[in-house]
Amino acid sequence: MPTICMFRGIKIYINYRDHQPPHFHASYGDYECSININDIELMNGEMPNKQLKMLFGWTALHQEELQEEWYLARLQKELFPIDPLK
Repeated sequence: MPTICMFRGIKIYINYRDHQPPHFHASYGDYECSININDIELMNGEMPNKQLKMLFGWTALHQEELQEEWYLARLQKELFPIDPLK
C-alpha cells in the first residue's frame, strides 16, 4: 500500500488494484477508514471527528489528484506524493 501523504499524524494510502468505487485509506493511531474520492464521504471504518473533518477538507482540495492516483493504482503504476494539509 503506497503512502501518498502524511500530515498531523494521519497516513493516507491507496491500494493497488483495489475495488470500486475510487477511494483511499487513512490511518490515525488505532483508527482506520476509507474515504470515497468522488463523493468525499466515509465509506467504512472509524476516525475521530476532528481528523475526519481534516480528511474531508484535504480530499476536497486534492480531489483531481486523488482521482489520477486511483487510476494509476488500478494500472499498478508508480504513485506520486500529494501535498499535506497545511
